[in-house]
Amino acid sequence: MPDVTVFRNVLRNGFDQTDLAWVPWAEPGRVGVEYVVLWGPDAAEDEDSASLLLRFPPGAHGDFHEHLGHELMLVLDGTLDHSDGRRFHRGDLVVEEPGTRHQMSSAEGCTVLAVRARPAASRTPEAGEITTGVGAGVSSA
Repeated sequence: MPDVTVFRNVLRNGFDQTDLAWVPWAEPGRVGVEYVVLWGPDAAEDEDSASLLLRFPPGAHGDFHEHLGHELMLVLDGTLDHSDGRRFHRGDLVVEEPGTRHQMSSAEGCTVLAVRARPAASRTPEAGEITTGVGAGVSSA
């Protein structure tokens, strides 16, 4: 029988994250972000979808990237900042289409459930693509 993992009360204040095995996301352009893989790509099954819990301590940010498939993000706590100026708060569900380009950060810190149909690819931002956050005013032009 396949394993089932249950995380109880993830939208209540005090979601206990202390027993999770957080791993620093050590890729170029990512600063301070940690993750826990819920399921990951499986080359043997020709499956490249993934689900992660992401933790952004205050000031942490991801890289600028493009989604090659749909991504769903549920903010479990704190505030997630989008490079176009939008802010997503606890309980916000964000669904992004393939081709979406952005950099996520968190000024105050947050925890996010992310589900990707396909991986994301690191990109260099064009002029004006990052209006707020870490990369504001930075472009390849």
